[in-house]
Amino acid sequence: MMSKPTEAELEILSLLWEKKEASVRQIHEEISKTKETGYTTTLKIMQIMHAKGMVTRDEKSRTHLYKPATNQGETQKSLLKNLMATAFGGSAKKLVMQALGQENPSKEELNEIREFLDQLERKS
Repeated sequence: MMSKPTEAELEILSLLWEKKEASVRQIHEEISKTKETGYTTTLKIMQIMHAKGMVTRDEKSRTHLYKPATNQGETQKSLLKNLMATAFGGSAKKLVMQALGQENPSKEELNEIREFLDQLERKS
């Protein structure tokens, strides 16, 4: 299992999951839309992520292309498990209640959540 990504690494992973593969420049341009950061900072983080095994790097062309080494679902599951254990005493109920209390879910989202709960009930 890979190490837990930092906030900056998770931001880059999210962009890579979306794009499938990208150069440091492409990732940097996306990040720069929302915050001040230097190209060398983005490069350094992505090099560290490569060293940690979070991303793979295609070095065939002059512009190195990075791809996520882990899938989004597995990473989210791992982060959620960790958050649930550390911040919510292992209680899925407390985590869900807190999450829903922070947001104002739309009618559509509530229907999807209800459908998901129904599926879980049918399984048990």
